[in-house]
Amino acid sequence: MEHLINIDNGGTLTDICVGSGSEFAFTKTLTTPVDLSQCLFDGMTKVSSVIYGEQDLRKLLHSTQHIRYSSTQGTNALVERKGPRLGLIVDEAAIIDELRSDTYSTSLFDDMVGPRTSVVSGGLDAEALNSTLVAEINRLTTAGAERLVLAAKSKEQEALLKRVILESFPRHLLGSVPVLFSWEFASDDLRSRRIWSGIINSYLHPTVERFLYSAERRLRTYKVKNPLLIYRNDGASSRVAKSVALKTYSSGPRGGLEGTRALAVAYGLPHVLMIDVGGTTTDVGSVNDYTIATERRGRINGIPVSYELSDVHSTGVGGSSIIAVENGRIVVGPHSVGAAPGPACFGFGGKKATITDVNLLLGVLDPDTYLDGELFLDAERSRTVIRESIAEPLGLSIEEALIAMASAYATKVSESFASSVESPETTTLAAFGGGGPMSACDAARIAGVRKVLVPRLAAVFSAFGISFSDISQTYEANITDCTPAEIDAVVSESLSRATRDMFQEGYAIAECTLEWTALVEDAQAVANRSPFERDIDVRSIDGNKTLLVLKATRELPHSIVKGGFPDKKTPAVSTATRSVRTSATLIEELPVYLLDQQSAGSVASGPAIVEGQFFTAQVPTGWNLEVSDSGDLILTDTV
Repeated sequence: MEHLINIDNGGTLTDICVGSGSEFAFTKTLTTPVDLSQCLFDGMTKVSSVIYGEQDLRKLLHSTQHIRYSSTQGTNALVERKGPRLGLIVDEAAIIDELRSDTYSTSLFDDMVGPRTSVVSGGLDAEALNSTLVAEINRLTTAGAERLVLAAKSKEQEALLKRVILESFPRHLLGSVPVLFSWEFASDDLRSRRIWSGIINSYLHPTVERFLYSAERRLRTYKVKNPLLIYRNDGASSRVAKSVALKTYSSGPRGGLEGTRALAVAYGLPHVLMIDVGGTTTDVGSVNDYTIATERRGRINGIPVSYELSDVHSTGVGGSSIIAVENGRIVVGPHSVGAAPGPACFGFGGKKATITDVNLLLGVLDPDTYLDGELFLDAERSRTVIRESIAEPLGLSIEEALIAMASAYATKVSESFASSVESPETTTLAAFGGGGPMSACDAARIAGVRKVLVPRLAAVFSAFGISFSDISQTYEANITDCTPAEIDAVVSESLSRATRDMFQEGYAIAECTLEWTALVEDAQAVANRSPFERDIDVRSIDGNKTLLVLKATRELPHSIVKGGFPDKKTPAVSTATRSVRTSATLIEELPVYLLDQQSAGSVASGPAIVEGQFFTAQVPTGWNLEVSDSGDLILTDTV
């Protein structure tokens, strides 16, 4: 049976999960930020040895149907404000004020665009328009703009501006400064939303682009026929050439949400909050009544955009987030040490404290088993950094600093999802990612959540969730006030585009499922969906507009998730103990349970440590643990 390789690239670690039927092999490798294609191939080489007993990347690649890839690099770039300087050209000054209309959007606009704005009036004659636009582009690029976004109020005016640019700036002159035209990127009548979409896409694009072209070139050296697929925030995948950077934002967490939905169905959980704790961010999403929460016009860090996105928000707190002292108090994130130099204990030159350093000194992490023993952790480096950056500035002992840092970190993680808790009795927290299980119980208790679910594949769970992805393309067209003949033309054009695009994905349209939907959207982007019928009423009523949506999907094999618990309970078996500091003055010997060695129905009480493959879970005092039929870990607060 052919393999399906699913990869979730994070800021610190890259996860690889390879499925074949009901069998999965997985591993993790350090992210290589200088060349992201390197960690992709390192991880696939590494997982090939898990599958075959020895490294054989070529054999794995030639037995693989598709490689589906997601990355947090764009998300991290936005969180840490590490993207290109942008220039914005509009035809009305008022829209710039609108884009900066609230505190958060002002900050985001200043960080990405700043003063590099230009207003080119649409009322100029041809000669004046040409000279003004050329002068303004020269001014913006001289001011440091590395990419430009052009947005006019109407399609016609924007097309005119585009024609002037292409005539005045041949590719060999402006090619190093790409221009995004807003109407071509998003057919959205709400101008501010359309412009924000273009700005954010342009900001994310270079980070994604650098990796993708390098990865595709390396794959071609192995003569791989099937293309690299990009996993998107909408839960589908497509070729690199058929994807946009905006839809890669939080695509990894969408994989986690798909896996979370499968868990919710398997265990009959009405409301599950996922927290995917990576190296740089904690990503939070919700599954209610087995449905992933999405927004018709999604939001990225609170900013509305033109595309439908899953409702995931990212907070700058993760295993590599910098913990520092500011104004006499401990703060966590949003900046991260990433994989290079990484936490101080990695020994790669890091000089900033992280929760990884804290948990190593607390005794939660075993330096001999971290990352399956493939990475040596240096406790003395952690001690030095924490003493110099936290303990001494606050006048604390190392022991007091460790407890304070762990508390600050758990509080920060809790803040990332507390507002999404509907009811402590009905909400379950699904904690995964390399750092999720480690602090989940402490964070859940702060937020009032009493049940935590840690999947057996927690360390690579977002990569696992990508295995629920199909190849898909979606097309929208505004048919408001169209005649039947005009609607027929739109249907024909949509089908033609789908046929062409899916052929380029490698599949005939006859192999695909076509879903036609009529979507009636009001001014607040609230939409009602129904199956499309040719005689639909498309009149504009109270500002509503009707969109024709075509979704073409080629289904790929999906994973199967089983839940349940046996009636018979047995004590969990501990094969070791670990000395863990639980307060500034107390070290306790805690039992260590190896998750893969526990039988279904195994139970125990905290305080304890549970070791899974590539992750460590803390079970605090007052929490009980139980292992499900599928080997997942259920933690319940009894206090």
